[in-house]
Amino acid sequence: MTVLATSASAPASCRDVTWTSARERAHAAPAPLPATWAPLADAAGSTLAGALRSPQPMPAFDTAAMDGYAVGPGAGPWRVRGVVRAGGTWTGGALHAGEAVGISTGAPVPAGARAVVPVEQTRRSGVLVHGPSPADDRHIRRAGEDAPAGSVLAPAGTRIGPALLGLAASCGYDTLPVRPRPRVRLLVTGDELAHTGRPAAGRVRDAIGPLLPPLVAAAGGEVTGVHHVPDRPAGSLRALLGTGPYDGVDVTVVTGSTSVGATDQLRTVLTEAGARWMVDTVACRPGHPQLLAQLPDRHWVVGLPGNPYAALVAAHTLLAPLLSGLVGRPLPALPRISLYGDIRPTPGRTRLIPVAWDGTTAHPVGGHRPAFLRGAALADALAAVAPDWRPGQPAPLILHN
Repeated sequence: MTVLATSASAPASCRDVTWTSARERAHAAPAPLPATWAPLADAAGSTLAGALRSPQPMPAFDTAAMDGYAVGPGAGPWRVRGVVRAGGTWTGGALHAGEAVGISTGAPVPAGARAVVPVEQTRRSGVLVHGPSPADDRHIRRAGEDAPAGSVLAPAGTRIGPALLGLAASCGYDTLPVRPRPRVRLLVTGDELAHTGRPAAGRVRDAIGPLLPPLVAAAGGEVTGVHHVPDRPAGSLRALLGTGPYDGVDVTVVTGSTSVGATDQLRTVLTEAGARWMVDTVACRPGHPQLLAQLPDRHWVVGLPGNPYAALVAAHTLLAPLLSGLVGRPLPALPRISLYGDIRPTPGRTRLIPVAWDGTTAHPVGGHRPAFLRGAALADALAAVAPDWRPGQPAPLILHN
């Protein structure tokens, strides 16, 4: 990237943004990445770039849903004219009153058949089969009853999981239009960080480097590398962030260096680079000094606090919604669950606290100071406690485990 003339610092409209607005801004900020085509074997975890449509009726032909006998009009007994198996075809013409064919699950149903009588409900006597008179269409999946030809089976923006892959295969697709996974590099700053083993006196173990890659993957992205950046000399972050091209990387995440201390460089680097600010601090606790900006070459920068739990909160606030926007997924709707417990809302701030959720109500689990991850590690979700929340009222939940 070529560094342009210094721009003004973040405008007031980007500062101390509400937590809800921060998520919405981060999601709406990017245009989705250009679509590409992927074989089914490589598409899992990606996002549909276009609607998945049924190229033909589903099922494509009248299909037996049970092993038994396809029977023609009227009551039995029926004269058995032959057998049709799954994968085969029936060439004997339409069934008439009093006629039947033996049939397997998944086999095409002859024209004129009004139902299939399960084999366990029948008794065979020579060429005749006896059984109860079934209701019309019983145990027959009629052509197009699941989906007519051309119908939308999954909209653009749907995450591609195992069931969607099976659905696409059943329609005859070998490839799918997908948004590629955004490529994310992580810059973990701090002279105090140790990266292996137990830290020596005066140092702490980096918890954010291991924490973020699976979170990025769950949000649809791919971490290309984790780089550790010292606070000194002062230009270390500038050297990494202020140079390009980025070799296909779409987002740089900087952890630490987001506040205004003597060693915090990120805001200065972004201002010098002429970045376009989206969010500069969020009215939440923890995680207030988080930010989102775009460099002049359209590269995205997300700044997360250096405390691990605060970084986790900020990643769910800005990074995950940004990645959803880049892959064309909708902003995830958060379930609102009744919340109980000894919780003190913070005036003017949304509190993010780890909670256990029993399917009906949620309760705090504790252990969520800004640098401590025990509560988040044991919790089912993070609850967003609004400043005006009252005990028993619903709160949005981020399901993070």
